[in-house]
Amino acid sequence: MNLKSGLPFWLIKNGLAKDYRTLDINTETEVLIIGSGITGALCAHFLCEAGVKCIIVDKRMASTGSTTASTAQLQYEIDTYLFELIEKIGEEKAVKAYQKCLESIYTLEKIIKKLKIDGNFEWKSSLYLASNAKDFKELEKEYKIRKKHKLPVKLLNQEELQKKFNIRRKGALYNNCSAQIDTFKLCTEILNYHKKKSGLVVYSHTEITKIVSKKDEIWAYTKKKNTIKAKKIVAAPGFESETLLKEKVMQLNSTYVIVSKPMKDEFLWKERCLIWETARPYLYIRTTQDNRIMVGGLDEEFQDPEKRDALMDEKNEAIIKKFKKLFPDCPIEIDFYWCGTFGETQDGLPYIGEHKDHPNMYFALGYGGNGITFSVIAAEIITDLYLGKETDSSIFSFER
Repeated sequence: MNLKSGLPFWLIKNGLAKDYRTLDINTETEVLIIGSGITGALCAHFLCEAGVKCIIVDKRMASTGSTTASTAQLQYEIDTYLFELIEKIGEEKAVKAYQKCLESIYTLEKIIKKLKIDGNFEWKSSLYLASNAKDFKELEKEYKIRKKHKLPVKLLNQEELQKKFNIRRKGALYNNCSAQIDTFKLCTEILNYHKKKSGLVVYSHTEITKIVSKKDEIWAYTKKKNTIKAKKIVAAPGFESETLLKEKVMQLNSTYVIVSKPMKDEFLWKERCLIWETARPYLYIRTTQDNRIMVGGLDEEFQDPEKRDALMDEKNEAIIKKFKKLFPDCPIEIDFYWCGTFGETQDGLPYIGEHKDHPNMYFALGYGGNGITFSVIAAEIITDLYLGKETDSSIFSFER
């Protein structure tokens, strides 16, 4: 199934990476990673840094799945309010989930600096806008619980929001610990680094059709009848992992994104902060390094690629209309647009770690709006599991 349609900006901006070879022999490794997107790349990074031999396979050209459709906003907040998550899984675990998301942004910056690669990482402030008066009361409640646990947050009332950002809403939550990146660029640079430095092998157009677990090893069989023998497999193929799981662990949604032509500075808001809102489905907004505005959202429950793509023109118009309500004087014009499919869980958390029905496998399923920060967390947990180190993955386990 195609994961996206249209012209993702990141592919046009960066150009296709040099393609990788297709597996045409039988081979073996310590860890086989299925999926060459940002999740697979980060898992490979942590494992390679620990001296573990890895092979990555992808049924597409490397890194061209959902990673190219990401708007790459890095926030410690997840799609479920902290106070709601506490009700679902308890205060200690909920707070820890939020804290780990915050830590993951700093971890990603450290990776980029250590490897001396370029992922267009930029620290940004973030605004979470109240869509109406009722939602502002919820933001007030959320503010209190975040302050209690010393998470970075500030509550702006209507007057403060208007004065500082010239946005007419009831209020917002503000923090200065968010970031943005170019996910596709970062992903390809991580892969290229470890291909040269760590012996990482990446195979494109190599589809796994069968997996057989034995006592101390696991075998993957490709569509072209080749085999890969490994000690462990990391499943990081995004929502396509549903083919491996009997139970339904997520809901598929489609999201729509537009990118403007380059804008004059005078039409960009203060701090060029990340913006999203309490309405569901919500709008999310960021800028790019060449002064473009990227706006996405208006998610729909996924049915099939044809129905998803048929809504694209209608969604583009609706996105522009909603954006103009926030910034009526901004002469935004569409230059690129696309839509993509992503998974979402009931509690907003990813699924990471082992599954009782799949011995010798780890899952790295960063569903939801925090896919990249969840990918960092997954890569750290899975590496610790493989190395036999103590790690608390219960928050993100299939048994939670």
